[in-house]
Amino acid sequence: MALVGCFEVFLALLCFLFLYCSRNKDGIPRSYPIVGMMPVLLLNVHRIHDWCTDILDRCHGTFLFKGPWFANMNLMLTCDPANIHHVMSSNFTNFPKGSEFKQLFDILGDGIFNSDMDLWKKQRTVAQGFMRTHRFHSFLSGTSHYKVENGLIPVMDHFVKRGLVVNLEDVFQRFTFDATCILVSGHDPQSLSVEFPEVLFSKALDDAEETLFYRHVRPPWFMKLQSWLNMGQELKYRKAWRVLDDIIAEYIFQKRKDLNKVSFSTSGVDLLTSDTTSSALTWFIWLVSRHPVVENKIIEELQSIIPAGETEKRRLFKSEEVKNLSYLHGALCEPLRLYPPLPFQHKEPLKPDVLPSGHPVHPNIKILFNMYSMGRMKSIWGEDCFEFKPERWINKRGGIKHEPSFKFLSFNAGPRTCLGKEVAFVQMKSVASAIVYNYRIHVSNETPVVPAVSIILHTKDGLMAKISSIWD
Repeated sequence: MALVGCFEVFLALLCFLFLYCSRNKDGIPRSYPIVGMMPVLLLNVHRIHDWCTDILDRCHGTFLFKGPWFANMNLMLTCDPANIHHVMSSNFTNFPKGSEFKQLFDILGDGIFNSDMDLWKKQRTVAQGFMRTHRFHSFLSGTSHYKVENGLIPVMDHFVKRGLVVNLEDVFQRFTFDATCILVSGHDPQSLSVEFPEVLFSKALDDAEETLFYRHVRPPWFMKLQSWLNMGQELKYRKAWRVLDDIIAEYIFQKRKDLNKVSFSTSGVDLLTSDTTSSALTWFIWLVSRHPVVENKIIEELQSIIPAGETEKRRLFKSEEVKNLSYLHGALCEPLRLYPPLPFQHKEPLKPDVLPSGHPVHPNIKILFNMYSMGRMKSIWGEDCFEFKPERWINKRGGIKHEPSFKFLSFNAGPRTCLGKEVAFVQMKSVASAIVYNYRIHVSNETPVVPAVSIILHTKDGLMAKISSIWD
């Protein structure tokens, strides 16, 4: 026993010495021969977002990560709005997603998320034409309200009556999955029901997203080796891909003619978008549950739009009613700022360039935007950047304040601004207004709410909570 104890102390001492020596005096990771900065990255991969934030704060928003020699893993990390504007807009043509991006996200095929140049322009034109129609807007609003009334509310009431602890992140994933399937295929899988049926699609998507994250922090040869040996993360990824393909193919087959052959990849309303929406709702409910003052202000704003003389206690709000509520909008933008569903993205320069920050980039360096870090930079959002403060989204006239997309990158920026932005807000406001107005959420203290290691900012262990109704 004493020998084991000494060995553990020795290992702890080695780890401490390595961590101490892995930083320069300014707190920046050291780059070692052959392995570059990879060792310190692997030691911090479990807290990757906060680790990057700490480094970017020390480096004034931009930092060159040096990967192992011959591994093609050099990354220019940045959360500088000027750099983002340069890449995403003013010099857009020099920074496509690139062939390596498509290889990393091969599961998405040639869809709008992966495509570049002429293929991307064609798909975006088709999607914009479809999503600007009155028919689409009407269908979107109706679908969201239908799913709240016939899916979300019965499930919430079910857990209220039984006093059970529920994973609300799972509830939101089921809601957005069902709503998105209805939008793109006309079919309701009814995964959000009191029976809580197994959802193979959601499990497969989670597995795929986890693998996609690890593809960003491991050398490409390691990914190829795992794929060739059919093992590890790549084996899990391959199985997930097969499940996703089978389910999507079935939905497309069912209603493709009704949608004039607008598929999942070209509609702008895809199932990756639905996953990001459920992530945003999860962080919103968690933050609101911890800030009763914010919760009360949302309720007061909702009460202000109820027609005089209406006596009904429980109430669901239509999308047209809540569309322009400034405080609710700000309360939803705050979790998107602090916990962006897509915490990072990257680009590849076609030709050498110099960023506004003065950092040179060339085709062998990927540029990685860290949106999670952007929301935590005092230089961007002020001294109160860590606070959950919906008021920062309200202008002097009391209306919704629109921040530049290069500062608030949750819906991308420039020519590739997310087409699903309105879809996300309609769904989020429908769910948020229904829950905050009618229920109280009591988050369990036994399960810490921290980000998972994934390309989508899910929680690590779910949002476990009990629910009570204010009308009981």
